[in-house]
Amino acid sequence: MYNYCWWTFTRLLRYVAFPLAVWKIVFPKDSLLDMGFRVSGFIRHSWIYLLSLAVVIPAVFIVARQPDFGNYYPFYKQSSRSWFDLAMWESLYFAQFLGLEIFFRGWMLGGLRKTLGSAAVFVMAVPYCMIHYGKPYLEAHGAVVAGIFLGSIAMKTRSIYAGFLVHITVALTMDLLALHNSNSMPTRWFPP
Repeated sequence: MYNYCWWTFTRLLRYVAFPLAVWKIVFPKDSLLDMGFRVSGFIRHSWIYLLSLAVVIPAVFIVARQPDFGNYYPFYKQSSRSWFDLAMWESLYFAQFLGLEIFFRGWMLGGLRKTLGSAAVFVMAVPYCMIHYGKPYLEAHGAVVAGIFLGSIAMKTRSIYAGFLVHITVALTMDLLALHNSNSMPTRWFPP
């Protein structure tokens, strides 16, 4: 678990703390709210989140049966040891997804929106897809569509929250299905 704590910390440092600090130093008059932190756009368009899940969750159930997903997820292999382990892992996993959304759909889109317009979505999608190299085949290819779709939502709503909620819902579902399909769901509350 310590390794994943460090992993989450370093992701938050390089995806959130460093880019936002640099942005405020270089552009002190710009509001960090323009980096995807607005809530109003998300609330008005929350139906998009529900529609996204209606499409994605059935796909997750289908791909969860693939052996590469079952072997890959959850990253923290001790998450089946106890509900506490699983909850701690998911908390760390969710935090790094928040950092990911802040960086790609917040900082990157927020910075490129004025100069590139809607093309900023495609510029952001390239490195976003690249971080999925090495993951299961269907997930890596799905990242292309997801990157463009989540980027488009963030561009429209000026909010990262729909993408964050989609990410954590899919991640939690994937982990639980991987554990369930391997008969590895936790049976105790705390580790022995």
